[in-house]
Amino acid sequence: MKKTIIIAEAGVNHNGSIELAKKLIDSAAQAGADYVKFQTFKTELTISKHAEKAKYQQKNTGNNETQFEMVKKLELGFEQFKELKKYSEKKGIKFLSTGFDLPSIEFLNSLNLDVFKIPSGEITNLPYLQLIGKYNKPIYLSTGMSNLGEIEDAINILVKSGTERNKISILHANTEYPTPFEDVNLKILATLKQAFELPIGYSDHTPGIEVPIAAVALGAEIIEKHFTLDKTMEGPDHVASLEPHELKAMVLAIRNIENAIGNGIKQASDSEIKNKPIARKSIVASCNIKKGEVFTENNITVKRPGNGISPLRWNDIIGKKALSDFEEDDLIMI
Repeated sequence: MKKTIIIAEAGVNHNGSIELAKKLIDSAAQAGADYVKFQTFKTELTISKHAEKAKYQQKNTGNNETQFEMVKKLELGFEQFKELKKYSEKKGIKFLSTGFDLPSIEFLNSLNLDVFKIPSGEITNLPYLQLIGKYNKPIYLSTGMSNLGEIEDAINILVKSGTERNKISILHANTEYPTPFEDVNLKILATLKQAFELPIGYSDHTPGIEVPIAAVALGAEIIEKHFTLDKTMEGPDHVASLEPHELKAMVLAIRNIENAIGNGIKQASDSEIKNKPIARKSIVASCNIKKGEVFTENNITVKRPGNGISPLRWNDIIGKKALSDFEEDDLIMI
């Protein structure tokens, strides 16, 4: 199976601190993720001062500030992201960030990142999609809150703007933090694959690690998961994020699932083929049999080991004459 791309989503869980951001990079690298991903934005260009907080943000951070005020405290500057990219490279993990406004997209493009990650909230943002599309880079398109028509529209905009269609991967997502299990709907992965014939992935916001693991088993080639150093930290996303030991466990489980999926060919595996003569059975004498005696149901039976005549040939053996003497439990030979 093609290796699953695992994105450890640090997001804004650095709480505006570059030192905390570096610790998140350390944690993602130690867990074995392929990418560590942040969020790049200019708050004034992204959020109106009149925008309300989402319900989960209100629950996690209170109502004493607007969404603008909350997000402004989580903003890092472009120079800080340059530093974080260099730090990621030093730690042996690829750097990604999601841009939320046009100058941030232009900046991220200047960093020569491997891929653009489009968040669910931007899937209807025409100028945003057109700008990313013109760069003709690989794109991970999150599709939370959207329907098939909106996804198709976004893909068409990206392609018309200059991106080759086969460079787009579609990520199923649900934007509630945390996502209730009953709202995950992993069967959408198959729907997306059939509808668009593009690589599919899953951006997960459920508690725990079970759902992204299941998504890999169902064909997801990309997994994105929020993580934090401590779920009890102040901020909007910490509660719905994995802690370092959980992130490491998720990565390990996904790698195990990749190995377990296999090639779909039903045959004895390399590890079990040695067990065939041990676990299967052969036709053996159930009592002493003299040469010339006819084999009947009364003098032969089926027992382990399986290195003699297969019991599938039982009817072929019944009625034949013994060509030699056999003692009880001897393998029958003809």
